[in-house]
Amino acid sequence: MVDVVSMPRVIDFEIPADDVERITKFYKTVFGWKVKKWKGPVDHWFLVTGDDAEPGINGSFAKREDFPEGTTVNVIGVDNVDKYALLVKTNGGTLVGEKITIPKVGYYQYFKDTEGNLMGMMQYDTPVN
Repeated sequence: MVDVVSMPRVIDFEIPADDVERITKFYKTVFGWKVKKWKGPVDHWFLVTGDDAEPGINGSFAKREDFPEGTTVNVIGVDNVDKYALLVKTNGGTLVGEKITIPKVGYYQYFKDTEGNLMGMMQYDTPVN
């Protein structure tokens, strides 16, 4: 048997951007996230998505040319998929497909942000502990 003291966990996400000002405005307006420019040797912006006492992870933006090809789909937990779907649309994003009902779990919606990145939103029927 393998003794596992700790396992690697997802602790960050990175979103490529063609226009950092535009994508910053999008995520600040839709989800209320805070964005801070990194003072390091490359252009990078940190995303603060919530209080450290809450479950979840923080992330970052970087210029698209700094990313290898492809993109990652990250899922954002929301309290109401319909409300955030409207915010996505009114702030320059697009919905991808229809809202998906997951019986006894909640609702899921794919969307693309202002940079064309595919993301997801998940609304649980009951809070996840």
